[in-house]
Amino acid sequence: MAQIPFRQNYRKPSRQASMDPHNDLNPHVDHYIGIDVGTGSARACVIDASGDIKALATENIGLWQPETGYYEQSTTDIWRCICMCVHRALSQHNIDPTTVRGIGFDATCSLAVFAHDTDKPVPVTGPNFTNDGNDRNVILWLDHRPVEETAKINATGHNLLRYVGGKMSIEMEIPKVLWLKNHMPPELFDRCKFYDLADALTHLATGNETRSFCSTVCKQGYVPVGVDGSVKGWQDDFYEAIGLGDLTKDDYKRIGGVDGVNGKYLSAGELVGVLSEKAASQLGLPAGIAVGSGVIDAYAGWVGTVGAKVNLDSDQLDSQVPKNDMSQAFSRLAAVAGTSTCHLAMSKQPVFVDGVWGPYRDVLLPDFWMAEGGQSATGELLKHVLETHPAYNETVSLAESFSTSVYDYLNSHLEELKEKTNAPTISYLGRHFFFYGDLWGNRSPIADPNMTGSVIGLSSDRSMDGLAIYYYATMEFIAMQTRQIVEKMNDSGHGITSIFMSGSQCQNKILMELMATTCDMPVLIPRYVHAAVVHGAAMLGAKAASADTDGKTEDLWSIMDRMSKPGKVTRPGKNANEKKLLDAKYKVFLEQVKTQQEYRMSVDEAVKGWA
Repeated sequence: MAQIPFRQNYRKPSRQASMDPHNDLNPHVDHYIGIDVGTGSARACVIDASGDIKALATENIGLWQPETGYYEQSTTDIWRCICMCVHRALSQHNIDPTTVRGIGFDATCSLAVFAHDTDKPVPVTGPNFTNDGNDRNVILWLDHRPVEETAKINATGHNLLRYVGGKMSIEMEIPKVLWLKNHMPPELFDRCKFYDLADALTHLATGNETRSFCSTVCKQGYVPVGVDGSVKGWQDDFYEAIGLGDLTKDDYKRIGGVDGVNGKYLSAGELVGVLSEKAASQLGLPAGIAVGSGVIDAYAGWVGTVGAKVNLDSDQLDSQVPKNDMSQAFSRLAAVAGTSTCHLAMSKQPVFVDGVWGPYRDVLLPDFWMAEGGQSATGELLKHVLETHPAYNETVSLAESFSTSVYDYLNSHLEELKEKTNAPTISYLGRHFFFYGDLWGNRSPIADPNMTGSVIGLSSDRSMDGLAIYYYATMEFIAMQTRQIVEKMNDSGHGITSIFMSGSQCQNKILMELMATTCDMPVLIPRYVHAAVVHGAAMLGAKAASADTDGKTEDLWSIMDRMSKPGKVTRPGKNANEKKLLDAKYKVFLEQVKTQQEYRMSVDEAVKGWA
């Protein structure tokens, strides 16, 4: 395979020069750009060589919902938004585009479809699959159209399913490809090539067909060579069994090829290639800038959080190695929280956990393994509980009159309720209210999309006090389920002793304290609460820019250690009575899981054959 040509305009700075922008010997400042494409927006972040964020810009992206459960986007629209963000970030902060050395991408794990003969977007909207002018060629991660296809895939019991928690999720990309096979005209499907969205973005940036281990291993059933007897990554018998045997032709060319034969696969931030003339013109940057292998957005959150400089106690650190040694990451759970929450943990050896996706090798660092748990809805759950309560409009109005968010207002109201009722803690207020919140099914550790919600302790209270208690119980549920996931992972072989959070939920003091006390471990909050993910993407750009003439790059952990910023620590509460209360409610939480499954099974048995 031909080597990537060395970038003529790239000058690798010395470590000292990189850390000191005022260095008299080298006054030039190097910058790196991170691109983060989430469910609703694209972001661009510019950092300097020390990792400080110098500019940040956001642009909302289009989302189409042609039917219930169907969610579509467009790479044309997404790329346009990315270009707008980069232009704005550079111009508003007077950053010289010629100082940009590397670009890193992350995106949601969505399926992007192009024509292999023209490289143009292929519409994914059935039944006609015609272009409405919006180039809707992306099936979003939360699209739930391939129900039957997912069931067919999991019914195979294929060995590779071990590496996705035992079952392939409907959120993953192979069920969506199979849905397209089953619904597209055959001649159109035969023209399609498929990418994870992050890989589609590096393709648009460079023109290269290189794929990331993060995308293919985590979401497309790729098993790295050497793992469990895997010879070429893709498994012929699996694709034949599920009805996608046509993808095996030409050594899997339509989904990235075979590594070292007709394809190339890279770990996070490794050099994909350089910015093409076309992409550079659109982004307002010089051509030739290094482009790093992309990752799924949650994994960029891991990069942007777990290297944070924090003071941990001896029982949260491995005393046999330095405090900044990469092995310290093995005990750190990255909780990337937004609409949903992803829980990521690294290990030296593979650890299999039922209901937790993975273990995945090579996705962030070569020869290391990642596991991915998750909660289907956390931010969305809080929003839903508030918006459906009778007192919501009154509460929002009052919050606005105090120029604060509804969440901060309710936190203050809980404090007032505690004082008014002489309750020893806020948790005491909700002692007899038991909320189970899997309204969008369960991702981990039960891996059951049929799980729903339940409440014990409902009353006729329609007041703001009632809303505040319901809101508290929802936060308590999020913390309880996090404990359930951590315990499941630790019981299976992980050694998690701390949680590194990112996302807007970090600003919720009550939730963070609940999380720390319920899980009995410190919760670490990064400096860049709202930008941890895109900050991680920018670090991937720095890694790509470190490539030498052979394409070899600096170790990712070394870059994280250098560029990560100090964070804050929320430690478990010391109130023994509150701990007893939360432990008792955790037992009820586990019972709610068990009884819901038993009740459903009992009723299903009773009505079997009726309808």
